[in-house]
Amino acid sequence: MVMDKELSFEQGPIRPPNEARSLLLRVTRNCPWNQCMFCPVYKGRKFSLRTVEEIKQDIRTARDIAEDIKALSWKLEASGSTDDQVVSHIFGSSAYSDSYHSIAAWLYYGTGACFLQDADNLIMKTNDLVEVLEFLREKFPNITRVTTYSRQHIEAGRKVIEAGMELSEYVMPGLGGQEMWREHAVETARVLNQINPHFIRLRSLRVPSRVPLYEKLKDGTFTMQTDDMMAEEIRIFIENLDGITSTVTSDHIMNLLEEVDGKMPEDKEKMLEVVKAYQDLPESERFIYRVGRRGGAYRSTDDLKRDPVTYEKIKNHCMSNFQGNRRYHYHNNY
Repeated sequence: MVMDKELSFEQGPIRPPNEARSLLLRVTRNCPWNQCMFCPVYKGRKFSLRTVEEIKQDIRTARDIAEDIKALSWKLEASGSTDDQVVSHIFGSSAYSDSYHSIAAWLYYGTGACFLQDADNLIMKTNDLVEVLEFLREKFPNITRVTTYSRQHIEAGRKVIEAGMELSEYVMPGLGGQEMWREHAVETARVLNQINPHFIRLRSLRVPSRVPLYEKLKDGTFTMQTDDMMAEEIRIFIENLDGITSTVTSDHIMNLLEEVDGKMPEDKEKMLEVVKAYQDLPESERFIYRVGRRGGAYRSTDDLKRDPVTYEKIKNHCMSNFQGNRRYHYHNNY
């Protein structure tokens, strides 16, 4: 079998963190809304629908690459599996395209998951999307889960659940700024209470200079929440979740309190206790925790006591600057 190491298929610029080990296929290009001021991803790019045949061709190419990798595996005496040896061979050679890297990683992790890019694929005509999904199943019968982004609201969220699909709703603490933080927390909870999604995923706001919201930050029309304010906003948000069975998860490094995680309603108090544990710390220790969290040393406020050596290192590094940083802002942590 002669491999075409330059075979490639189109992939978009973004996927959720939990889809890092999924097969990535681009179904639409960019975002049909593209007006979110916190998002830098699709700005300056025009939305377009891909044709069903374009998408099918990418699926064929992905299948061909997967077959090539399987043949390589047999050649390397790995019995058709994508093991460390096969992956090292592909990633260690500049001859293989990025698409080979992508498929090799997907096969290596064996998740059976596929994520459809870009921002809102449910904007496609239903028959077209169904045709794509049926073709994907035909070419990759071992895929067990297909996920996509979409811009949901209450009615659409309910329809997704009624159709038997799993729904994750993304929440961005801090998006209301200091001006509207309480309304943001309460109203977001109100909407989620009416949807009862399977998952509520927290993605705390950050404002890099490349996003439109940065200009409002500069001209003073938007004021970032501090870390302490953000913790209070999350507390109010969790308190206002009611009558749902969703799983709340804080599965991103941007989030200050990773342990705000659990299933409603039984874990509600546990999640509130995580916030309270942070709020009850002395100001100096909250500062040390934030520095350690941003540096990857801490995953919980309990880590402050578990690892005294790390604690002292961080304390010695930052306490000399503590008094000058009492208004340490969330967006300065990155």
